[in-house]
Amino acid sequence: MRVLTRFLVSAIAVVVAVVVAVAGDAAAAGDHDHDRARRAVEEGRILPLKDILVRAQGAYPGQVIEAELEDEGGAIVYEIKILTADGRVMKLYYNAASGELLKVKGRDGRR
Repeated sequence: MRVLTRFLVSAIAVVVAVVVAVAGDAAAAGDHDHDRARRAVEEGRILPLKDILVRAQGAYPGQVIEAELEDEGGAIVYEIKILTADGRVMKLYYNAASGELLKVKGRDGRR
């Protein structure tokens, strides 16, 4: 139960951070990235962030510290950064359309 609560708090924090960041960028730019992302989810072209976060937490339990939706060479990719319980920072790259884990990068956070 405690892990689920921590996961939900982390997920909510990430969503709030993404919304705040996107809102700030959208105010500065004429094109609204968050609207395009929402439309892509509604049209079924990409999976919702919450689905990707469940996969990421299942593969690498820990605290989600960043989530981004990026265009990488024409493919839409979720980049999720997680701080694991043992202090590693993991970057997970998921195909936003299929949810397939594309790449994992990690580094040891201990000094």
